[in-house]
Formats: sequence, structure tokens, C-alpha cells
Amino acid sequence: MSRKKKGKSRKGVPNLTNTILSILKKEKNKTFNYKQIAAKLGVNDASSRNQIIKTLAKLAAKEEIIQVERGKFKAVVNAEYHIGILDLSARGSGYVICDGFDEDVFIASNNINKALNGDEVEFYVYKRRKRGKMEGEITNVIKRAKSDYVGVIQIQKNSNYAFVVPDSNSMYKDIFVPINKTFKAEDGDKVLVKFEDWPENADSPYGKVVKVLGKPGEHNTEIHAILAEYGLPYEFPYQVEEYANTLDTSITETEIAKRRDMRKDLTFTIDPKDAKDFDDALSFKVLDNGLYEIGIHIADVSHYVKEGSVLDEEAYQRATSIYLVDRVVPMLPEILSNNACSLRPHEEKYTFSAVFKINNKAEVKDQWFGRTVTYSDTRFAYEEAQAIIENNNDFDIPAKAGIHNKPDINTEIPQDVSLTGKAYNTQPEIAEAILVLDRLAKVMRKKRMKQGAISFDKVEVKFNLDEDNNPEGVFFKTSKDANKLIEEFMLLANKKVAEFIGKQSPKKTFVYRVHDEPDDSKLAALQNVVGRFGYKLNFKDRKSITSSLNNLLQDVVGKKEQNLVDTLTIRSMSKAEYTTQNIGHYGLAFDYYTHFTSPIRRYPDVMAHRLLQYYLDGGKSVSEADYEEKCQHSSNMENLATKAERDSIKYMQIRFMEDHKDQAFAGVISGVTDWGIYVEIIENKCEGMVSIRDITDDQYAFDQQHYALVGRHTKNMYQLGDEVIVKVKNTDLVKKHLDFNLIGKNVD
Repeated sequence: MSRKKKGKSRKGVPNLTNTILSILKKEKNKTFNYKQIAAKLGVNDASSRNQIIKTLAKLAAKEEIIQVERGKFKAVVNAEYHIGILDLSARGSGYVICDGFDEDVFIASNNINKALNGDEVEFYVYKRRKRGKMEGEITNVIKRAKSDYVGVIQIQKNSNYAFVVPDSNSMYKDIFVPINKTFKAEDGDKVLVKFEDWPENADSPYGKVVKVLGKPGEHNTEIHAILAEYGLPYEFPYQVEEYANTLDTSITETEIAKRRDMRKDLTFTIDPKDAKDFDDALSFKVLDNGLYEIGIHIADVSHYVKEGSVLDEEAYQRATSIYLVDRVVPMLPEILSNNACSLRPHEEKYTFSAVFKINNKAEVKDQWFGRTVTYSDTRFAYEEAQAIIENNNDFDIPAKAGIHNKPDINTEIPQDVSLTGKAYNTQPEIAEAILVLDRLAKVMRKKRMKQGAISFDKVEVKFNLDEDNNPEGVFFKTSKDANKLIEEFMLLANKKVAEFIGKQSPKKTFVYRVHDEPDDSKLAALQNVVGRFGYKLNFKDRKSITSSLNNLLQDVVGKKEQNLVDTLTIRSMSKAEYTTQNIGHYGLAFDYYTHFTSPIRRYPDVMAHRLLQYYLDGGKSVSEADYEEKCQHSSNMENLATKAERDSIKYMQIRFMEDHKDQAFAGVISGVTDWGIYVEIIENKCEGMVSIRDITDDQYAFDQQHYALVGRHTKNMYQLGDEVIVKVKNTDLVKKHLDFNLIGKNVD
């Protein structure tokens, strides 16, 4: 028998030591012999078996494993095991987020052990890396975060299998699909694939195709893919539509008799001009005692959506409407969302109302909550209401009224205001109502700001789409007085409903919208960034924090760094969520807050309506555990919907930039990493990446301390906030990725 030549590769199992340790640690209470380990590895040749036997002996000699009895081995449990959530990067490594740790635990790619992004995992910490960072290894996947993935199928020629290449950068493995589980998909189709198993000895997870979405790059395919990626629906099951269509949506005298009849009160809606559902209206009346009676009327969704029905189950599972760039995916079928529950003009509707008696100083003197029937006299777009506010001198208003001359908002509104002129075809009494409500809203807003509320008026990116949903232009939506008028009265209703229930004794279970205080480390990180632009924050106490944050948000308005600073400031805040445990709302500076005003599009509002009516009827407190579970589900679904909405904006931005490949744009560096810089174009807010490999005038390295890439020879620096000129290099609609070429710094 000839001797093996020197240097020739030997047959065996690669990285066997770590693999054996991983197997034993994953099932740390079991014992294994060499045959069982060989079976898990899928090897049966003599060379591999001998390699396993020798490796087991070496590990036992080093006391890294225990030989419980002859030939049977077990892991050494010398570490404390923890449970957390894996946050995976596109590079295959990640961090485990775990309660009880001051910092996240780094997991190298070779210690991920088949865990996927978002999975609940068991892990242990075994050492600290450079700079003192904790590092660990995942030993077990407790619960998969998701089972469905979107990707492009590649059917292997002359074989009985295919692979789905996931769109998501955080999914580091292609998914193996037997040919009989491809759902008749064609090579290159975008599909939804369900994760089924990941055998011990398999390099890739196994799955099956459950839906063919279409051809990559096509508009509807990509929009449906965004929804499918997050497990969100885009159509209603037949039985839900059928149930909704059989509902009695007529307004009956029998039902009216059970409600407060407010049909004669002046009532109107103010919404976006392209809105199809109007879930809130305002009514206005001047009382004989000089107070204003202002009603916030909300569509009575719970009248139609009964607990336990298929309609209720579907609404709960969805938990929210989803607002994509070209469509709305509603929580409720159209017969409710756009018809029965939409407070359309010149129609009687069932509503759930919060009615307040308010004085000139915007102080609530009396309140009433209950079911009503209302009639909307007219519908305003925000732009129309804004025109009335901005052009109130078109009306014949006595100067002493304090509206015509736009006084300081502490000025009280006299009671003898009368409007005799006409503008914009608006009835004088409705124009008067809008002007008075605007004044009261400004008083309420000023009070909130004084109490420590934070003014987040982030610019929203919107698109002008043609009939084929091609983006013809980008515009920005900002909040004006008419928007803030509606916002303040919706906040008032939400706050007062939460106070009404929250202050009762004994305590009653309720659905709150809470917002925790910001984390000190996140605020410090924000200061490091905004300091690059010359801004200074004061962290002495809560009042100084909110004051300096508001000053920051005001100071950046209209500047090139506005969108970056707005985004980073929002990210430094805690996430708002639904819960039965009231801790107040930091951002609004409210001790009690709920969501009551949008039950057409938010399931927590439906729950709030039901609970409010139940308690008004004298009901005892409901199960806190049941409602906490519903709150967590609603928060999770809201988070997924937000991600889908952001992805749809990113997708449309890339489509828009496809038609501008030869154009140079001025942009601001919005992020710096060791693989490149992210640049946000100033005029349209589209963000793309410049790879460090494509900056060829020097060799650049990432300077984390200065948020910059620095040239090794020239010391040239590209720093967060710098203004640069870029051109489009590549647009990838499938991966939703935009690449730029860097032209240079903007010297203008």
C-alpha cells in the first residue's frame, strides 16, 4: 500500500473540535458516543470515525468534556446559560440582546449555530474580546422568529432540487427546496418560502414554496414581497369579506334612541385631500355660559366589529392598517373602513364621542364620554382648513376678537366674535369654528411644550405617482396649523379617556399607549453626532433635556442636516408601545395616554372603545394578562407595519433614482461604517451607499471615534455630516439597495 504524498489533503471532518463541542453543548444534559456524533455529522467512513474518537479523547484529557462512562461523553457545564434575542448582521455575525446585561453580547459567525435573525436563543458568555466587549456562543434555538422568507428561486438544471436566495440581507443561508415542493414556480420567480427544518448535518435549511409572487422588479411583485417578508396580508379571506358584506350598516331609530343625538351640532372633518376613510370629526358650539362645547367624534367601529366574530379575529391579527407608497392595506374591509365607519359629509353615522366644555384658556371644565349619532356638515382637506387659518382677514371680524390681528396665543378669545364675510365657499359659522379651534389648539400645544413635550415634526417623504405607479417626483409633507389643530384635539381625547379610566379606584385594566424615558447612553451618542454640526444638548434634568431637544429640532429646520438629525433624535428615544402597565408618555409629557381616536386603522383603539363602554356601564376590571398579551401583539404588528412602510419608501426611492443615473446630486453623509459611507441626497432624501472600495484616491480606514473614513496617506476625511457630490452607480429593486459613486466633497 503506497504512502500518502506529503502535502496531499487528508480526508476527514473540518473544524471537528468546535463541531463536537457545539453538539454536546446544544444538548448539554445528554451523553454521546462516537457513533452518535458521526451520525449527526452524516459521516460513516473509517477515517472520519477515527478522527472523532481521537478528538473526543483529546477534549476529555483537556477536561473540556467529561467521559461519563467508557466511550460516552458529555459537555462540561461550567458557564451560566442565558436567553436572549439574536440581532444578526449581513456579514453573518451578530449580537444577542438580553435583559440583565449592560451591553449586547457579540456572537461570531462560527458561533451562530444555525440561529437566524430575531430568534430567541440560549447562549453563554465565554470571553471578552478586545476593548472589553463580551463574546458568546449560541447553544440552542428556543423559538424561531419567523418561518416565511421572500426570495428568488433558482431551479437547478437536471436535478431534483432548487434553492431560494432570500432578499433579506440578514438571512445568511439560501433555502434548499426539493423539486416537488416548488409550487410550480419557474426559475427566477420571486416566491414566498416556508422554513421547515434544518437537519444537523445540512449546510442549508430546508423549506417549501407556498406562494409565487411574480417576476422580480415588477411593481406589484415587489410591493407584495414587502408585505410577505413581514408576514403581512394584502387581501382579506373570503369568509371575512362575506361576513362584513352581510352586516346591517343602516342607521335605525331603535339604535339612535340608545345614543346621545348630536346630529344638529355643527360637525366637520379635516383630513388629507386623498383620504378615503374619515375616522374622526369635530363638532363646535358656543354655550350660553360662554364656554365652548367641542366634540371629538370617532367612528364607532366596535358597534359593527363584535368580539369573537371572524371579522374581529381578522382585525386583531392584522392589528393595524398599513400605509405603503401606492396603497393602503386596511385593517377592516372596505364596506366598513370606507363606508359604514367613515364619517363622510352629509351622512348620519354612529360614533363614540368625547365631548368637552372648554373655556377661552383651553381649560376643560366638563367632560362626557359615550356613544352618539352625528351628521358631518362638510369635509375639509388640510389645505382648505389651512387657507382659512392663514387668510382669516378675508372675514369681517372685529379687531378686538383677537383673531384678525393674530395676537400672542395667551390672548383670550372674546365671545362676541362674528364672521359676516365668505371665503373659499365656506359657511361663516364653520370658518369661525376653525379659527377658534385653531386658537385653542395653539394654547394647548404651548402648554404641552411648557410641560416637557417634545415636538417631533419630521418631514415625510411622498411621491407623485402616474397611473402605472411610476414615481414622477418627490415632495415633502410637513405639519402646518391645520394638521396641528386636529392633532391637539385628538391628543386631548386620548389623554382624557386614559385619565378617566386610569384614575379610578379600584384600579381597572385598560390599554395605554406609553413612552419610556430615553436611555442616557443613546442621548450621549446623539450628542456626539449633533456636536459635529455645532449643536449642544443639556442633560442636567428632564426639563433641560426636553428643552434642548426641542431647540435642536427647531434649529435644524430647513438645514441640510435636518432629516439626519430628526431621524437620529427619534432613534435616541424609547419606542412607544401598548401595555396595561401605565408609565405615562414621555414624548407627549402626559401621565395618562391611550389610543382612542383611530379604531378604523388601529385595533388597540377598538379595545379602548370596548373597555370604556364596559366601564361606563359599571363593569368590573377585566383580565390584565389577557389584555397585556393583546397589547404585545398590537405593538409587534405595529412594528412590522412600520418596517414594511419604510421598505416601500426605500423601494420607490430606488425606482425614482433609476431615471436619474447621469445626474450629480449634493448629499449629506448620514452614516459611516468600516465598509463605506451612506449619503442622503438633500433634494429628495434618497439614501445610498458609497463602498470604501470605490473611493480610489487613497486607502481609507474607518475612524469610529470621529465617525469618519480617513485616508492613510492624504489624511483626507469623509465625516458624518459632510456635504458631498454623488452619482448613481447601481439600483437594485430586489435587494432595495442603492449604490453611489463619490464625485467628491461639495465645495459650494
